[in-house]
Amino acid sequence: MTDAVGLTTLAKPPGAAEPYRWRWVALFVILAAEVMDLLDSLVTNIAAPAIRQDIGGGESTIQWLGAAYTLAMAIGLITGGRLGDIFGRRRMFMLGAAGFTLGSLACGVAQEPWQLIAARIAQGLLGAVMLPQGLGIMKEIFSPSEQGTAFGLFGPVMGLSTVGGPILAGWLIDADFAGTGWRMIFLINIPLGLFALIGGRVFLPAQAEGRTVRLDLVGALLAALGAATVIYPLVQGREHDWPLWAFALLAVGVAVFGVFGWYEARRKATGADPLVEPSLFAKRGFSGGMVLGLIFFTAMTGFWLTFSLYTQLGLHYSPLKSGLAGVPASIGMVIAFVTSQALQRFGRKVMHAGLLVMLAGVLGLMYTLHSQGAGVTPWQTVPALLVTGLGMGLVMAPFFGMVLASVDTHETGSASGTLTAVQQLGGALGSAILGTVFFERLKTADFANAEQLTLWFEIGMMAVVFAAIFLLPKHARPEGAEGAHGESAEGADAPAEPRKEGEHQAV
Repeated sequence: MTDAVGLTTLAKPPGAAEPYRWRWVALFVILAAEVMDLLDSLVTNIAAPAIRQDIGGGESTIQWLGAAYTLAMAIGLITGGRLGDIFGRRRMFMLGAAGFTLGSLACGVAQEPWQLIAARIAQGLLGAVMLPQGLGIMKEIFSPSEQGTAFGLFGPVMGLSTVGGPILAGWLIDADFAGTGWRMIFLINIPLGLFALIGGRVFLPAQAEGRTVRLDLVGALLAALGAATVIYPLVQGREHDWPLWAFALLAVGVAVFGVFGWYEARRKATGADPLVEPSLFAKRGFSGGMVLGLIFFTAMTGFWLTFSLYTQLGLHYSPLKSGLAGVPASIGMVIAFVTSQALQRFGRKVMHAGLLVMLAGVLGLMYTLHSQGAGVTPWQTVPALLVTGLGMGLVMAPFFGMVLASVDTHETGSASGTLTAVQQLGGALGSAILGTVFFERLKTADFANAEQLTLWFEIGMMAVVFAAIFLLPKHARPEGAEGAHGESAEGADAPAEPRKEGEHQAV
């Protein structure tokens, strides 16, 4: 098969003896898409004060800059992967890349807060269409012996993006190229998006449309409605002094998620394709992993947001200095990801140890900020942030493998998509909940006290996560291993190698 530009595309089904010719070039196209998502999930924490100063908006605008993107991503990821199964992965990848690039352009030219937030929602939704396709394509074009190397490149790319993203954002804002200021953090996505779009057309394999899965639109709408009615009052309620409608919306959100669960079970019972396999929630490990992931990623996202706000608004750091101040934590996370393979035989004990390390880092940061006061420098926070990041990474690295060890093989696809959506939803809740705690405290105290209070909230969340880890299997399941009758060996005592994860994990 030859495409419009004359390059040979995939002419054999996956698994054929002859590997796909352009697979390694295709990998870099897919990684470009990953970089765009990782950068956009990080940069608004650094840019938020400058954005608000330029185009106005209330304190909730700062929260929505991150929450709108991650909430839209969480909603879209539930159905994004299945769109590729129905309409073809290359087609959906290109559609997502084009939409994400246009959304970035809309962010870069926004003149009002609502315009920027709407563009962030568009970015999140189209990114959720683009990202799952790349992972699916990689599993098809690489042989089993090559997949380890291909997926292994995600670690360094994620690490570099995590470390470099905030620095790049701060540098672009301070440099103020052609008077663009904060807008350049979005405009820089345009060349990356064009590379992904053109590269996708030329180098990704063309595949036939499957249409083997019926899309659960009602389930997707219920999930979106439930998430939105929980996040919206958490962000906006504070600015309206917590009116009755805010609590009513929260109750509605909880009820909608209940209806969602009932509808998915009913859909499964009638032989239709559910958005999420209902059987997953009967498994202790998966349900516990959902709670664990939601709270942990809420705490982690809230930590980054409030620390960035404190350094810029409270300590008057420039955007670049604020970005550099957070680098030690990013380095700690990268170290944890690199060393996690050597620690995998210890199973869930690694996650417990990671939380204790993270606790030590947070307590160290609280002490540093309290003892140094308004004169604290980035160098003085390096030890505490490095330890905090190391602990975060030790929890994150084994998370997906440990939770997926509790599900059966036929449930892995649905479980992976659901966990990734929960990760993004946790990001939205982090901006909503911890951002609200931070700004609520500012009504009666200074920035230092506001940051101290949010760190105490972090410690409380970590205690819940520590308890939830006991619900996970003791060890991740070896590749392809199952218990009797296809059941997972939950709680097995023997150490095992965890399954290799290719799922997207935004940091």
